[in-house]
Amino acid sequence: MTNSETPPVGTIGWHDLTVEDAERVRDFYSKVAGWTATPLSMGAYNDFIMTGAGSPEPVAGVCHARGSNADLPVQWLMYIVVEDVDRSAEECVELGGAILAGPRALSGGRFCVIKDPVGAVCALYQPAPPAA
Repeated sequence: MTNSETPPVGTIGWHDLTVEDAERVRDFYSKVAGWTATPLSMGAYNDFIMTGAGSPEPVAGVCHARGSNADLPVQWLMYIVVEDVDRSAEECVELGGAILAGPRALSGGRFCVIKDPVGAVCALYQPAPPAA
């Protein structure tokens, strides 16, 4: 998540694609969609923040399936903003869904990856409170 403003609860706050070869996918979307990639240091490697043509706002992330991202599914993963990711994760399980990853810290908040009762996968994201 890179936006400086906190998105409202219930909205789609971000999209990520986590893959083995992030450079290849970065180049693919740069050519196909006209996105510009900005490296985001992950220590020993870079993930990428993708920005739309003619826009200063990031639209998505392309990430390596390494470290804490190693267990994420290979798919465009949308992040739904929730008020309390831990409570939402508990409700997911109570309502017949499953937790695939997390809840855990993410730059700027906490998230988990869930599978709903019919098998669709998405992430739930709780932004960090604004700095005082």
